[in-house]
Amino acid sequence: MRNYIRIARPDHWIKNIFVIPGIVFAMGLSRETYYVDTIIFNIIVGMISTCLIASANYTINEWLDAPFDRFHPIKKNRPAVSAGVKAKGVYIQYVILLIAGLSTAWAVSIEFASVMAVLAMMGVVYNVEPLRSKDKPFLDVLSESINNPLRLLGGWFMVTNNYLPPVSLLLGYWFGGAFLMAIKRFSEYRMIVEADTEENAALYRKSFGFYNEEIQLNYSFFFALCTVFVLGVFLIKYKIELLIFVPFLAGLFCWYFHISLKADSAAQKPEKLYREKAMMLYVLFLVILFSACMLIDIPLLHPLLDSMLIPL
Repeated sequence: MRNYIRIARPDHWIKNIFVIPGIVFAMGLSRETYYVDTIIFNIIVGMISTCLIASANYTINEWLDAPFDRFHPIKKNRPAVSAGVKAKGVYIQYVILLIAGLSTAWAVSIEFASVMAVLAMMGVVYNVEPLRSKDKPFLDVLSESINNPLRLLGGWFMVTNNYLPPVSLLLGYWFGGAFLMAIKRFSEYRMIVEADTEENAALYRKSFGFYNEEIQLNYSFFFALCTVFVLGVFLIKYKIELLIFVPFLAGLFCWYFHISLKADSAAQKPEKLYREKAMMLYVLFLVILFSACMLIDIPLLHPLLDSMLIPL
């Protein structure tokens, strides 16, 4: 039973922290009247649902990746590779987690349940043949990182079902997730090649047969630029106060890239980032700054939105 729990990866639930900005954005932009008990219920039940769906995706991911993980210097020790789990048990666990996650989501709202259904569907797109987007260059990063805007949508619908979030916000969240995923791929590729050969890197992940370090760095930089551009569109249209937040966000991107260059980098295992204590303190500072920018108006910044030229 311990091995079946391991492949559900409850230690990865920390990634669902990406739901929280959706909650904050909804509160800051929709300006609705909230009932505290309803919001608390939605957040607790919604987070449980998100974790269950994520574990369903992890379960099927680890089972279908087993033939490839044996070429990874660390993942070769996973239960699915070492015959610690059986196919029947894996699929039963997947179905139970999926049903439990979608049923729980229904208790929040139809809109939230729809987002969770798409999140579950992306697990199939990413892992299951003939789609298996994780084997296709560039599409592997884009299809995995789309889970980020889905989590944001989940957080948004925990608060309001009367509005949709801005498209610029969803795109910025997607591109930001793509940057993080691309840097993870870059760090993982470097580790495998240094430990073995480029041929084994391609055996572990087919898309690595196309990539090299230069390509991965270039498209990581591309996603970082897209993130800042799209978020710039968002803050000009909706929340100019976030102008204060953007330089500090850029600093986080640089810090994350710095971490990816380390041996056995935490960028390869984002769920272990809590070990980077200085970075976690910086992230806490960003959360506080972001929340303040979303919830507070700074009239001194509003003239920056004026499209008129300043006369001499």
